[in-house]
This record gives sequence, structure tokens and C-alpha cells, in this order.
Amino acid sequence: MYTIGQVSEMFQLPVSTLRYYDKEGLFPHITRVSGIRKFSDTEIESLHMIECLKKSGMEIKEIKQFMAWCAQGPSTYAQRKELFENRRKMLEQDMLKLQKNMAMIQFKCWYYEQAMKDGNEDRIHQMLPDHLPADIQKLYDLAHS
Repeated sequence: MYTIGQVSEMFQLPVSTLRYYDKEGLFPHITRVSGIRKFSDTEIESLHMIECLKKSGMEIKEIKQFMAWCAQGPSTYAQRKELFENRRKMLEQDMLKLQKNMAMIQFKCWYYEQAMKDGNEDRIHQMLPDHLPADIQKLYDLAHS
């Protein structure tokens, strides 16, 4: 069993956040000893899932729905799978956006490195948009797709 302070340190979360999760019903089986919350391995595992879902962009309302489905048992497997399929699609879209952003950043790092070497941007402008070195062209194309 873990105290709220230990769990707070474990997850780098404020105690107030853990209290909020409990208030919202995300730890339905949490034990209290003399009014003090004691987190078991069950709550720790739930907290791993809650934090994963939160970091993936899910709202507390949706996380509560997921937890309710878990409590309902096997009859909700299809809903839970659909929730994760949808979340995966959203994360894939987010990852593509991040890859495009990273490509632009990498391209601009190369761009300004070349401009500093040349003392101007003239040579680079002559290469744009489709006569860049192959590896840089891939970055440019991805950033502009």
C-alpha cells in the first residue's frame, strides 16, 4: 500500500490531482485507513492507464466512461476496443503532424547552416523547391506536404 504522497512522487503528480481523480470516482476501490487514502497496486495500475489516456488527449469524462466500462466487465470489450482504436487514430494523426513539424525544423537548421557558410541565401533559393540534396529534399517535401 502506498500513501498519497508516495504516489504523488512516483507519478510526479500533485497530491491535489490524485484527490481530484479520487473525487471523480477513478479509484472506486481505494482503501482509507483513518480517513487516509491508501493506494494498492490496483490503483497504481489504474493511474498508469489514466495518465496514458490523459497524455493521449483524452478528457477526464472519457476516462471515467472507460473506467465504468471496465467495471461492467466483458460485455463492454467492444466499446473499450473502439475507444482505443479511435485514440490510436488520433495519435497517428498527431504523430504525422509532429513529423512534419520536425522535418521543417530539420530543414531550417540545414537552411541556415548553409546560409551562414555561404554568407547569404542565394544558392539555397536556386535549389528550391526541388533541387535540394536528396536527404534535405525529403525533409522539405514532408514539411510542405
